[in-house]
Order: sequence, then C-alpha cells, then structure tokens
Amino acid sequence: MDNHVSRQWPVRSIAECAADEPYATQIGPFGKALTPAEYTPKGVPLLRGVNVNHGRFHDDGYVFIGEETADRLSKFESFPGDVLLVHKGTLGKIAMMPKSRKYRRYIMGNSMLRVRCNPKLLLPEYLYYWLCSDAGQHYLFSRVSQVGVPQIQTPLKTLREARLPVPPIPEQQRIADILGTLDDKIELNRRMNDTLEAMARRLFRSWFVDFDPVHAKAELRGEHPKLSNAELCCRALPNMAPEIAELFSDSFEESTLGPIPKGWTPGFVPDAIEINPSRSVVKGTTVAWLEMSKMPTSSARALSWEHREFKSGTKFINGDTLVARITPCLENGKTGFVDFLSGDEVGAGSTEYIVLRPKPPLPPIFAYLLARTDDFRQHLITNMTGTSGRQRAPADCLNTFPLVTPPKKITACFAEVTGNLFSQMKTIDEESFGLTVTRDRLLPRLLSGEIELVGNGESNEPT
Repeated sequence: MDNHVSRQWPVRSIAECAADEPYATQIGPFGKALTPAEYTPKGVPLLRGVNVNHGRFHDDGYVFIGEETADRLSKFESFPGDVLLVHKGTLGKIAMMPKSRKYRRYIMGNSMLRVRCNPKLLLPEYLYYWLCSDAGQHYLFSRVSQVGVPQIQTPLKTLREARLPVPPIPEQQRIADILGTLDDKIELNRRMNDTLEAMARRLFRSWFVDFDPVHAKAELRGEHPKLSNAELCCRALPNMAPEIAELFSDSFEESTLGPIPKGWTPGFVPDAIEINPSRSVVKGTTVAWLEMSKMPTSSARALSWEHREFKSGTKFINGDTLVARITPCLENGKTGFVDFLSGDEVGAGSTEYIVLRPKPPLPPIFAYLLARTDDFRQHLITNMTGTSGRQRAPADCLNTFPLVTPPKKITACFAEVTGNLFSQMKTIDEESFGLTVTRDRLLPRLLSGEIELVGNGESNEPT
C-alpha cells in the first residue's frame, strides 16, 4: 500500500505543509506559562480535551482567563480552520476549530496541539481525516508514553514529523467533501436525537415533577368553578390532545409528601421502581458488556459495547436504566437506557452501576427520565460516601427519594408518546452506525488513492 501511495501522491511531513507563519504548529502553554491561579470566572475560554472529540467541537465546559493573560499568550490562540489534537490524557481526540463560535477568542490549554495548514499544499479538512485514519492514529499512538498520564512523547516534534500522502488540492477537496457529507449527516442525526430526547425530558418534568397540566387546570377551575371538564381542558391546555388533558385532575390534595395531584400516589422510589433487580448469568457465559467508558453522559443510548466472558459485574436486561454511582462518573452524568440486547439476553457491566426498573404500570423509560432530573442526581451526589476520589452513592439512599406515581391511564399515554420518541432515536442511531461503517470503510481507501475520484467527487469504485 505504501508503494502504491508513493507512486500516486507525494508524501510530505506536516511541517512541510504547515502555514508559512510563526507558530503554525504549536503546543499549548505548559509549566509556569499558565497556572490555575490565573483562571477567572469569565473571559477568554481555554481549549481542553473536553472541547475536542472526533470532529465535533464542543463549545462549552470551559475554564477562562482574562484578556491581559490572553494577550500574553497570543501565540497559543486558535482560529477557524486550525486542526486541534489532544496530546495528553484523552488521546486520539481531533477536531477543527469552526467558523461559527460562541466567543471572540480561544486560547489552547496545556493538553492541546495545533496545526495551521498552508492552503496551497494541505487542506485542514484533509489533514483532519488523515489524523483520524488508522494510519494517522497508529502514528500518534505508537509514540505514546504509558508512564503516568498517557501522553505523546515530544508532542510538537512528533506532530511536525508526521508524514502523509498529499494529493493535489482538488483531489484533497473531493476526498474531504465525500467524507464530510457522511459526517454532516451523522452530526445532523445526533442533533435530531438530542432534540427528541429533550422533548421526552421536558414532557417528563412537566407532567411528573412540575405537574404543569394539573396546575393549569386547577388555576382555571378556581376562576371558573362551573366549567365542564372538556371545556376546562380546552381552555387550560389548548396544546394538549383533549383525550389526554381530561386524564389530569384539576386539584391538589394533601399527602405525606405535601400537596400532590388528586388521585396520584405518594411514596418513594422503591415503591414504584425496582432497585438492582435480580438477573441471572452463568459464569463463563459470553455476554454483551458495557464498559463505564461507553456509558453516555448526556443522552440515553449506548452506541458501542463489546462481548466478553462473564466473571462478575452488574447484570441488566433491555428496559433497565443504568446510573453510575461513583465519582466522577456520577457527577459527569453517566446514565443509560438499555435497548441494545437481543430478546431475553442478559448483559453485564461495571459493578459501579445502579440498575433501575419501573414496576408496572410505569413504562421502562420512566426510570431513565427520572434519573436524568437534577433533583434525582443531586440526591445521589449528596449521599455519596467514601474516601476522596473513590466516593460512591449507596443504592439504598434512593429509599428516601420521594416519588409521586400517576394513575395508570396517564402512564399509558406517557409510555406511548415517549416510546415513539425513543424508537425514532434508535432508528436514527442505526442509520448513523451504517453511515459510520461506510465512512470508515472509505476513509483509508480514499486517502491511499485506491479509489479513483472523478471530477464531480464521485468514485470509480466497483459496485
């Protein structure tokens, strides 16, 4: 393959293809160049590993420095089109600085590397895809020191010396366009799923935490006590289907938990949700295994898992909700809804999961959406025990978390609405998986010149 590349396209180092300007390749400030004492509540954001993840630029989660400090560190500033890499800690993360950004300026943190390309020789999009390829990743990871925190040895020198095939600019553009189109669709799908999940979370909070439909009906009932239920629903909840609006009561009643919607049942989590229910797996059986590192932090669905021989661990089935109970995973939001197993298959994972399973008539997704609420997570965090850095939330602390259970007909409506949303999310994720497989199959073949591209970006690859 290397001989094929050398015949087709010249091979150049990144240093040769970098922009002809000072600091075109640059490592973030280290040592005393920037210390945490200089961080400020607001100002110029510092780029860190959390902001870079396989093409996606996360424009939040920053620490900040003041403008004067940023002026002093101006050679570390990053501009649109810069290719950013993490050289320490969470290695392998790469992204491009986008044109559309929240802040006026960005300064690299000490775990970052930057490349600014000479646009006559190398497009940043093409460099990004090469760094993401097996060849690029192998080059970077073959130069990683495993002593202490994983990091690339002599990171700036390593980056500058990396050698890659450099086709003519039009060819680079066609390759980037093909791969970028796939990535754009994958990103669009991710955003669609974010929207669908946000809808489910808002609905859960509105119905079961804030009791918005009951408040709306009760307020209007107080003003117009003689209205029929149908007319009350129409006026108080104009955006809700009448057959659903009529299921909600129009008053509150006192309970052991304080005022709750009339006809609802007060209690605590164990009254409505099983905590760590029993699951059976024979030792030595090969099971679907979900690592803590694969647990989502801000969405419901795990997108990858592996299979391994079961020896010990937390066991779960489809419809279970997993909540990380150990620091910092709990604080980071690691929570997932299990829907990737086959039939009655039992999966397994970290012993640091709490498993939740709603009791009928509550739908399985109820526990996941409850676990995503701020109050639920804060309750677990507040009850963490243990030594610093290894604190855990005991599962039995949920015995004291209050939960008001709605009537069966309301839970049935909620199950139907949220079930449709999560079904759409799974379908979209499956499409994205197929697109990812296609992209990853094309990536090395496009970069090697194995697939010949015609002028409009289409390939002459045999079908």
